[in-house]
Amino acid sequence: MKRQPLRLAIMEATRILEDAGVASPRTDAELLAAHVLGVERGRLPLVPLVDPGVVDAIGQLVAQRAKRVPLQHLTGWAALGEITVDVGPGVFVPRPETELLLDWGLGVLKGREYPIVVDLCTGSGALALAVAHARPDAVVYAVDVDPQALAWARHNAEARVAAGDAQIRLYSGDIADNTMFAELDGLVDLVLCNPPYVPPGAELPPEVVDFDPAQAVFAADGGLAMIRHAVNAAARLLRPGGGMAIEHDDTHGSAVPALVAQRKVLTEVADHQDLAGRPRFVTARRTGA
Repeated sequence: MKRQPLRLAIMEATRILEDAGVASPRTDAELLAAHVLGVERGRLPLVPLVDPGVVDAIGQLVAQRAKRVPLQHLTGWAALGEITVDVGPGVFVPRPETELLLDWGLGVLKGREYPIVVDLCTGSGALALAVAHARPDAVVYAVDVDPQALAWARHNAEARVAAGDAQIRLYSGDIADNTMFAELDGLVDLVLCNPPYVPPGAELPPEVVDFDPAQAVFAADGGLAMIRHAVNAAARLLRPGGGMAIEHDDTHGSAVPALVAQRKVLTEVADHQDLAGRPRFVTARRTGA
């Protein structure tokens, strides 16, 4: 059968995804095409013609995406920092918004040798593994309470070790437990956390409601319950001068910084916007020299 222009296949995929209400139809169409072809998205213009089988394969994935199956479930991976992690059913998919939180945390570590880092509510392990990749000298601890998320994190950690990164220390635990990592009290350089923070009943896209685990998305107390535990853990774990960054819902731009400021040992409290200009994460430093 005659080869077909890839450009036309992508245009048709974009139209289908746009009609389905997908937020970024052109981007998703191109990423799915690149996935089928096994090339980077930026190299698609170098592939002018494709076999009919390739067009069919793209069409099958586009049909799934039009049903609002997450793009990352279809490709099998998500990116954070300079790494990718495998994701799928049963684990929260890392979002681009978390990139800025990661960048802030890595900035805290500049000039510190052999820092200790703790990632609370690690999920897929993306944050912890991105830090371990960027800072091979760091000792990185990660914890989650969900066995399914931990299975994904363990899988991703093993893959990163195979790629040459340092091993992270992965634990099952509840961040509400004040004895968690008690041996690290006052010794940690950086605490990161992307907890469940969406208020129950909030309207969310189908990709989140139907595919992300509810326990990784929603939190009691208007979305603040797990954030409170994360702040308490950070105040206990951080060494003087250490930094904390916690992601939050865009409706918490005032509530979360105020919550953090209640802890007298935490100072330099600041809230930060995400890539879309919405309030997204709070940072603070542990008092002391």
